[in-house]
Amino acid sequence: MAFQRLIRFLATDGRIYYGDAMLPRGVSDLNKATKARVIDGDIFAAHTVTDRVVSVEHLLAPLSQSQVGTVRCLGLNYANHAKEAGMPLPKTPVLFYKPPTSLASPNADIMVPRVAQGPGLDYEVELVIVIGKPCRDVSPKDAYNYILGYSVGDDVSHRPLQLGPGQWSLGKGFDTWAPFGPGIVSTSVIKDPQALKIVTKVNGDIKQNSSTADQIFKVAETVSLLSAGTTLMPGDVIFTGTPEGVAMGGKKGQEPWLKDGDVVEVWLENVGVCKNRVVFEGVGEAKL
Repeated sequence: MAFQRLIRFLATDGRIYYGDAMLPRGVSDLNKATKARVIDGDIFAAHTVTDRVVSVEHLLAPLSQSQVGTVRCLGLNYANHAKEAGMPLPKTPVLFYKPPTSLASPNADIMVPRVAQGPGLDYEVELVIVIGKPCRDVSPKDAYNYILGYSVGDDVSHRPLQLGPGQWSLGKGFDTWAPFGPGIVSTSVIKDPQALKIVTKVNGDIKQNSSTADQIFKVAETVSLLSAGTTLMPGDVIFTGTPEGVAMGGKKGQEPWLKDGDVVEVWLENVGVCKNRVVFEGVGEAKL
């Protein structure tokens, strides 16, 4: 791919562009991008990073909803997270799905419907894989050839709705419950996705602080396993699981569940931060 650090953004001229982010020396957080070189062409096929530079007004989700295919997610994919959850290490990936409508921009509010406003609202920082080319039955050795790049996201979860009925997608699939971004960093920049620091802060306090090295099913193995008998398509998004430190892992009865107004920051080394405010729908609204 021609780009290195892909962002999708509203520019100061009022237009939406794809661009290759221009960052100051020593800065890797795409959220800090104020300028980008405009990309012409199809980001999943032939494209060119032009010399035209435009100013960034506002970052958008790295892919438009029309470009997103299937959103696959892994559960229990960090050894220490499985331990804190009191569950055995999975022998095969724990797979569930989110609808594309759950995806949101790296600065969007996390909207919590009334059905999920009770105790149990949780955060999950995750490395996100974006597929760049169709692939089926690929080997782990060849998997990187089909990856467009990496991002970071928050797999927002409501534990009673997830674990009570035993339907993970039910408690994780609401609109805006998968903010991701702030862009997509190519495999030419992130050569080893298993050596990245990964962190969550809630209201400025560190809650998760780990490394992608703790993943049970590594990036290449994940792409290989998920492509077995199933074609992964350009624009498919894979959330690869969360490390230890989620609210569910807290002391029984004292779990630090998310509340209305909380600010969640999920960060991945060499990618940057998504910063999202929790908003309970209907709270504070005037009654008719």
